[in-house]
Amino acid sequence: MLAPLAAALALICTPVHAQQLPAPDQELLRQQERERALREQLETRPDARLQEAPVAAPERLPTDEAPCFVIERITLGGEQAERFQWALAAANVKGDPALGRCLGTTGINVVMSRVQNAIVERGFVTTRVLAQPQELTSGTLELTVVPGTLRQIRFAEGTHRDATLWNAIPARSGDLLNLRDIEQGLENFKRVPTAEADIQISPAEGADAAPGQSDLVVQWSQQRLVRFNLSLDDSGSKATGKTQAGATMSLDHALRQNDLFYVNLNHDVFSGGKRGTKGFTFHYSVPVGYWLFGATRSGYEYEQTVAGNQQSYLYSGESYNAEVRATRLLFRNASSKTSMYLRAWERDSRNFIDDTEILVQRRRMGGWELGLNHRHFIGQATLDGTVGFRRGTGAFGSIAAPEELFGEATSHPKIYFADAQLSVPFQLGQQRLRYTGSWRAQWNRGGLVPQDRFAIGGRYTVRGFDGEMSLMGERGWLIRNDIGLALGGGQEFYVGADYGHVGGSATQWQLGNDLAGTVIGLR
Repeated sequence: MLAPLAAALALICTPVHAQQLPAPDQELLRQQERERALREQLETRPDARLQEAPVAAPERLPTDEAPCFVIERITLGGEQAERFQWALAAANVKGDPALGRCLGTTGINVVMSRVQNAIVERGFVTTRVLAQPQELTSGTLELTVVPGTLRQIRFAEGTHRDATLWNAIPARSGDLLNLRDIEQGLENFKRVPTAEADIQISPAEGADAAPGQSDLVVQWSQQRLVRFNLSLDDSGSKATGKTQAGATMSLDHALRQNDLFYVNLNHDVFSGGKRGTKGFTFHYSVPVGYWLFGATRSGYEYEQTVAGNQQSYLYSGESYNAEVRATRLLFRNASSKTSMYLRAWERDSRNFIDDTEILVQRRRMGGWELGLNHRHFIGQATLDGTVGFRRGTGAFGSIAAPEELFGEATSHPKIYFADAQLSVPFQLGQQRLRYTGSWRAQWNRGGLVPQDRFAIGGRYTVRGFDGEMSLMGERGWLIRNDIGLALGGGQEFYVGADYGHVGGSATQWQLGNDLAGTVIGLR
């Protein structure tokens, strides 16, 4: 242990002419934000929204029917009627209830239409509500539900043999047919960017077809298996290489399971000398009905030369991250969907001076994270939100953080976080514009190591800063606002204004706690 300590002391005590002693936490935080942006870009979340076609119904019950019968009670019978009792509430709309009214043929049809519409609005588009001939002098109106069920799911003729059904559509033969299951199936097919899918509802035919049964007929195609993407940007640091190049290879539906795999490699370019970065990210995910399972592994290495009075030192670092995640859709309707996820994570990093490890900078942590995601469609606008809790547990061979000796931080963090994003398209004259606003925040319980802190200042947080130095704190928030002008060909001109704040004990030696910045560009 004396060798790395002596090397570190020699570096600190030697006059430095070319560069200052590196800040490894800044470099790793920059890489974390870069990886976050990469994954948001590559792990797309398609939306499938199918529109119901409610049965047309008069707005109000007639008041002067003859003959008519006073209805004091409405019941719903038939196969699986217990699953639709909630729809009876639609018969008694506020200001125009059916109960206590004298209803004739027209009024009864209005009541049936109201109940039918309530069922259709929940996605049960092939379920029907009927009124059988009956005696109404008792004051009871008996409605009958004919459930729309699924007989089978099949591919359309000519569909490629690589298409896979079992894990895409969360419905089986005999289930009630619901648009929400079809939407989920379309999203599972289309989460692979090169795949196209369409699902049609077809009335069941043949001697074995029962009343209310339908088939789902799937049309599926895939353009290609492999995608390549190249990138070049200036998201790096001056010390380790400002210009960064990346290459991504994606395999879509490679195992014939509607699965997604990609590998991303990145490296500095045009840096020169003994400095540079390189990294990788591997990801695989596969859906199973309303579930999505995924695993990700990433690594990052950097190095730079720090010149002293007598000699130069090579300062380098490496970090590795891994996670497995399970996501479950909890709820969806025509305008929103909510899901929950649980992930296990592991993170470790080391730093070196001339290939000698600085043991006091070694970190290894692991734990779990639980979160809720919600997406809501408001007209043409889309609102996304996430809340979650991340906990370090000491799993995966975690080691104590050096700061624990002084009570400043822990390898068992407790972090609450939230984020939201609003996207609103609008038009001024003939110009198509879009507003995008995003907000992100973090709260802590107890001290945090630098890699867990909230950082602002850079292209992925508060823009208008080069990211060489960030403000960091145990807690904080930021807001980003963009106005974009569509130029055609997928290009957009945009302007933005951001603001961020950090707080906590780690901020006491910083020059400030707030940053504001602006940005203008093309994307």
